[in-house]
Amino acid sequence: MNVNWRGLVFWGLVLLMAILIFAPMFKTENAHEISFSDFLTLVDSQKLQEVTIAGDMVSGKLKNGTLFHTRALNYPNLVPNLREKGVNIKVEAPMESGWAWALLSQIVLPLAFFGILWWLLMRQAQSANSTAMSFGKSPARALSGKVDVTFADVAGVDEAKEELKEIVDFLKTPGKFQKLGAKIPKGLLLMGAPGTGKTLLARAIAGEAGVPFFSISGSDFVEMFVGVGASRVRSVFQQAKKQTPSIIFMDEIDAVGRHRGAGLGGGHDEREQTLNQLLVEMDGFDPKTNIIVIAATNRPDILDPALLRPGRFDRQVVLDKPDLKGREDILKIHAKNKPLAKDVDLKIVARRTPGFTGADLENLLNEAAILAARTDKTEINMEEVEEAADRVMAGPEKKSRVISEKERKIIAYHEVGHALLSNLLPNADPVHKISILPRGLALGYTLALPLEDKYLVSKSEILDQITVMLGGRAAEEMKFSEITSGAHNDLERATNLAKKMVTEYGMSELGPRTFGHKDRQIFLGRDIGEDKDYSEETADQIDTQVKEIIDGCYKKAQGNAPGKPQPAG
Repeated sequence: MNVNWRGLVFWGLVLLMAILIFAPMFKTENAHEISFSDFLTLVDSQKLQEVTIAGDMVSGKLKNGTLFHTRALNYPNLVPNLREKGVNIKVEAPMESGWAWALLSQIVLPLAFFGILWWLLMRQAQSANSTAMSFGKSPARALSGKVDVTFADVAGVDEAKEELKEIVDFLKTPGKFQKLGAKIPKGLLLMGAPGTGKTLLARAIAGEAGVPFFSISGSDFVEMFVGVGASRVRSVFQQAKKQTPSIIFMDEIDAVGRHRGAGLGGGHDEREQTLNQLLVEMDGFDPKTNIIVIAATNRPDILDPALLRPGRFDRQVVLDKPDLKGREDILKIHAKNKPLAKDVDLKIVARRTPGFTGADLENLLNEAAILAARTDKTEINMEEVEEAADRVMAGPEKKSRVISEKERKIIAYHEVGHALLSNLLPNADPVHKISILPRGLALGYTLALPLEDKYLVSKSEILDQITVMLGGRAAEEMKFSEITSGAHNDLERATNLAKKMVTEYGMSELGPRTFGHKDRQIFLGRDIGEDKDYSEETADQIDTQVKEIIDGCYKKAQGNAPGKPQPAG
């Protein structure tokens, strides 16, 4: 146990000072103060037993045991009167207690006050100085031996796992690589959408490698003081060099590794200094130091090219969103500690969650567990899993929203229109669920599940997708001879898809070419507009082609024969 002796001494002195200050007060705590005339009356009535005289202070005891004190100034007959009445008289040095009190109150206490004030100011100054000096120190956290995540807890990114397993193997047994002349890779960049498992993979490396693992975020380098970022970069690499072989993991490296000179209205000198120091540290490695830098980002397009060249981040591993099998494997991992009922089919759950990341799937099962707990169930049924998926994709069900019978009927025919076309069109996905209950911003929805993941999409498949999107509007018009605003989102998605067919995919009469390109600002990290690289005449042709695609799919959705959509044109 560490004892703070400085604090104990300080509080001991404070206690001693308090005793010295208040001791004279407690000395006469039980004595009553009386006037001098009352004292003379007590003398004349012979009620005094004893008296103590100290200068002009007179204290004593009555015959009934009561204590008293008073003050007698220039009364020369006091002692003769007391002797005449037979009172026991004691005399003390008149200046003994007064001198001590004067010394304490006029010299010791002021000195003690200023001494304590000086000590507090010095302590605060030392603390501020220590804090200022610590700005340049690395806030990296050492995670070696504290992480219980391994590669077995990661699924859906098998290729990335193999790359990282090789890195771990190099750190554990560098000899077999060095015999063949292989050099340790200096840097590895994990790239992928948010939630694909970049940080989880880094934690798995920490659990597998068994070497010092330093974790730091890119934003930890950026402070309000100039030069702090570069100092922290040097500090974290110094820590790693003292404990080689080791791994440095930088999460969200785009916070400090953005393209230099891309700022609007001037560059950010502090961020560029930090990036320059990072480039120097990575390029200045001793090949035998066995330090690997692993970084993660979801915006590799805004990173400085100097970071991505060989010799710095030698390997770049892309973490895609998991495919059908990957989603099923991820669901199995997150379902280990959850009591699932027998009717829960994770294959169906994986089929209905295309585009979900690992974080999304974890959240889905967590929502299902919460829903089951609400009804005091001991198991998670497929009903809760389906409801959780709907909540994640479309939002919570709005049971309190009151919808009239007429609107409910329109919504029903609208969704049936989507479902019928999904069933009739050869390139459409089969329908899994239809609902006319409001959820999120939607009044109803039709859920179609693809049989397999698709990485390429044909023209006929896109046309069938647009036709299914327009099926709700077509059903409303055919049944009620009226259209509503309920198809707003369907029309927006159909128009965007048709425009992409013309301007991006080359699937129109304008031929195999693209029109326009995004105006991307690296510093802002987003698209702020579209550069129009075609004439007004071409723009009219694009609008005409988009209109023809939409009109053709809408006619196909309405159909020329009952119950069967016909091809447009």
